Amino acid sequence: MNAGTLTSAGAERRLIVEPGLAARIAAIAEPVLEQLGFRLVRVRVSGLDGCTVQIMAERPDGSMSIDDCETVSRALSPVLDVADPVDRAYRLEISSPGLDRPLVRRSDFDRYAGHLVKIEMAVAVDGRKRFRGRLLGTDGMSARLHRDDAPAGEPTEVLLPIEDMVEAKLVLTDALIAEALRRGKDAERRLREADAPPRHRRSRRAERPAGGNHNGQFQRAPGQDRRGAQHEGD
Repeated sequence: MNAGTLTSAGAERRLIVEPGLAARIAAIAEPVLEQLGFRLVRVRVSGLDGCTVQIMAERPDGSMSIDDCETVSRALSPVLDVADPVDRAYRLEISSPGLDRPLVRRSDFDRYAGHLVKIEMAVAVDGRKRFRGRLLGTDGMSARLHRDDAPAGEPTEVLLPIEDMVEAKLVLTDALIAEALRRGKDAERRLREADAPPRHRRSRRAERPAGGNHNGQFQRAPGQDRRGAQHEGD
């Protein structure tokens, strides 16, 4: 991986970032998340139904449980209260990326190669800002995309600079759901194996059966911070 994609702490940095207030919140939240062993995916500030600050996070393996959301909320709420980046009361939401997740790091584009994605560019490529197609991984700091919306006469494969993207998001498909289920089962198996008590070695005689053959969105109750903001996690 190019060294330019790493932060000073050695963690892979995001290449697609948010502007304005969301960027200021991200700068506060990201170090807290990293200390807890999580990665920031996205910050979004919405003015619908009051003010909502949504912080999307994940573990390095892409997982994010309900308990993880609660852990992040408890750690991050007092930090945001002190920093006070929002000038009005707000509700804090901690969420997982979900299946149709945003892609923000170079490794995201490699990890989800083969899946369908929608991309919006800040800078036009071949006269277009919106693309849809199947990810083919990365080439340097660009994502390679096989377009399924290419008009006749236009190339079906295109390179899109990741840092010039406004948003890149997976499209929900049966293949994506199947892969998520498989990864979930693998994670559960690893967790069971990690929690299992150590097995003592036994002699082959002790292991042989006697006689015959053997075939073998988290949500917690809203609370009030010092500014009257309500916090909840998905």
